[in-house]
Amino acid sequence: MKSSIIHEGYKIEDSLWDEMYSDEGIREHYAPFMADIESLTHDDMAKKNDLARKLFMTLGVTFTVYDSGECIEKIFPFDVIPRIINAQEWEKIESGIKQRLRALNIFLKDIYHEQFILKDKIIPFELIYSCPFYLKEMSHVKIPFDIYTHISGIDLIRDFDGEFYVLEDNLRTPSGVSYMLENRNISNRIFPNQLPKNKVRLVRNYPDMLLKNLLELSNLQSSKPTVALLTPGIFNSAYFEHSTLAKLMGIELVEGRDLVVDNLKVYMKTTKGLQQVHVIYRRVDDEFLDPLTFRPDSNLGVPGLYWAYRAGNVNIINAMGNGVSDDKAVYAYVPDMIRYYLNEEPILKNVPTYAMENIDNRKMVFENMHNMVIKRTNGSGGYGMLIGNSATDRQINEFKDAITAAPRDFIAQPIINLSSAPCFIDGKLQPRRVDLRPFALFGPSGIDIVPGGLTRVALKEGSLVVNSSQGGGSKDTWVLGN
Repeated sequence: MKSSIIHEGYKIEDSLWDEMYSDEGIREHYAPFMADIESLTHDDMAKKNDLARKLFMTLGVTFTVYDSGECIEKIFPFDVIPRIINAQEWEKIESGIKQRLRALNIFLKDIYHEQFILKDKIIPFELIYSCPFYLKEMSHVKIPFDIYTHISGIDLIRDFDGEFYVLEDNLRTPSGVSYMLENRNISNRIFPNQLPKNKVRLVRNYPDMLLKNLLELSNLQSSKPTVALLTPGIFNSAYFEHSTLAKLMGIELVEGRDLVVDNLKVYMKTTKGLQQVHVIYRRVDDEFLDPLTFRPDSNLGVPGLYWAYRAGNVNIINAMGNGVSDDKAVYAYVPDMIRYYLNEEPILKNVPTYAMENIDNRKMVFENMHNMVIKRTNGSGGYGMLIGNSATDRQINEFKDAITAAPRDFIAQPIINLSSAPCFIDGKLQPRRVDLRPFALFGPSGIDIVPGGLTRVALKEGSLVVNSSQGGGSKDTWVLGN
């Protein structure tokens, strides 16, 4: 007799929004998929899970973590149960992200040119000028098409009320899209009939969308522009993604040593001689791009690249200087940006955020540390963060001391539980916390958002940290058609 995997011991907390279950049972948009797998035995699901793991190993879907000074390459953890989003929810997400990106793009142009938002005292001058990623070198630099935020990954979470909130903006070198593509490839292998049956929207055209966007961003320098993807090299944690995207787009994957600047133009070294490059999709951080302008000890960039960019002979995707918009202290002002620049109310809400420079905020947060998440304003990857309800008194006191010493470097947010989604773990369905990173492309033709994104999963029971470097994994994201 077959034993269903669905209802055995699946427990969710009353204070959590579960993506699959409501008080009335399985949500409508999950029902067709769950009905199909309800007939599967534990052995059937275990075989699918094992197949997914073997495919990831065979395909070499990896990421790199740094432990004790060593680079360790790991297979990216994958959960076979997809996260499913209905068409109505996706429409709101898509509209909200487009609105947010329009405002952020205007903001970046503004702060590097006229600075109206600072002069009108919507955002404090000192907040921008104290940001380590604000590049004075980008002041009054003409950006092709006035587009800074070409490629973005906006992190979303869902609270207990079912509403999506923006957790942070990633507008420098956002990663994870290759895992989104591989997750879908795996889903096609293990659930070949369910995707068309559920009218799941496609994500496989992302590389074509990206290449089209990059070609359009060539600033009309050539009828056949050359595009290259600049990577820091094989030891970078996202190198798998760099090589995958370059291959899928049919463009060259280059390191800094493969490029040279001559007469304010960028050339790629080839076996046939030098070939001019018109667009660089860079996965190298600002400070390492050009040792003549930024860090002189950088071996990752290209000497003279900044001046070739200023001269308009090459477009760099994403624009240099975007890091100021990723600053978690600046994040708190994005709703104000939307109202100021667009004269609209934000479609997607921010998580309430408290700047630690404000004495009253600091006092309130210090009195409620066990209910707060403390983040470094320029941290990433889940590092430099304190989750108050799981921290020791010693850790809390250490953070209090650090905040007092450098309040600009920290923000606080109330702990958001994150919604849970079903995962196949230890032979049964178990709820685990998830977030969502949709990917958007901003080009001369407008903003395109691939229907889905990377759903990251906190695989440890009770954990709120979804980052792969902190033990998280991912699952496929299915956006249903109408």
